[in-house]
Amino acid sequence: MNANVTWHQGMSFTGTADSGFKVPLDTGAEAAGSDGGFRPLELMAVSLAGCTAMDVISILAKKQQAVTAFEVKVRADRADQHPKVFTHAVITYVVTGHAVDESAVIRAIELSTTKYCPAQAMLGKAFPIELAYEIYEDTSGGRMVLVKQGEYKPQAV
Repeated sequence: MNANVTWHQGMSFTGTADSGFKVPLDTGAEAAGSDGGFRPLELMAVSLAGCTAMDVISILAKKQQAVTAFEVKVRADRADQHPKVFTHAVITYVVTGHAVDESAVIRAIELSTTKYCPAQAMLGKAFPIELAYEIYEDTSGGRMVLVKQGEYKPQAV
């Protein structure tokens, strides 16, 4: 995999990779930026969320779960001192659908965590990551009702 970042001016850059897509990078005025793009560390959190989200939604589809909406939230805590690395994160999987099976959600999270998501495997070596889930029933009129929530804790080896 190759990645490239090209400077424009100030703290404005464009990042590209083998896929050819472009992402704007910048910082706020407090660091001589113009607020015109993602902060690089934000992309790490988005990458973590995206990696595991793709695994989990794919597995839920294979398990024929009637998912109508899906979101993965990452809350990452950072150190107070430079280099202000991530020190802890919580990933919350929010699954909405019709009669979504809790065991299917747990299994999908487990497979993503233990087998498929390289971002989680790599970042999990650098800081602790907690995993939580919320399952909502999609009722008529677009109303969502929380039916299950919990945590996934990997089995100790």
